[in-house]
Amino acid sequence: MSDFYDRENDKKLTRVYKEQTPDILQAFGAFDQAVFAEEGREIPLKYRELIALAVAETTQCVYCIDAHAKRAADAGATEGELAETAWVATAIRAGGGFAHGRLGFKFSGLRNEDGSAHQH
Repeated sequence: MSDFYDRENDKKLTRVYKEQTPDILQAFGAFDQAVFAEEGREIPLKYRELIALAVAETTQCVYCIDAHAKRAADAGATEGELAETAWVATAIRAGGGFAHGRLGFKFSGLRNEDGSAHQH
């Protein structure tokens, strides 16, 4: 996916949103500004940016990783905090695999509803 990423030229494609769905683009912009406002939120901006970075790393959105890593640093995040953020994202992603792996046991039909193995 990152092969398609072009930091400078991809931004030019925002014009399609401006031409086709300006009302939605404007609403999204206002929403994003409210979420990442410097003041007036309970969670300090640095932590909101680190949360956004963890989500971006989990969803593997290069655009969001680029933006939120820089914005987190601008909000005062350290390399240590960026590193821990990456590990949190990794743990959540791995935890999802672990938790959803249990569904494989459930849906396989090899276990009873109480989790005990079928007797053959």
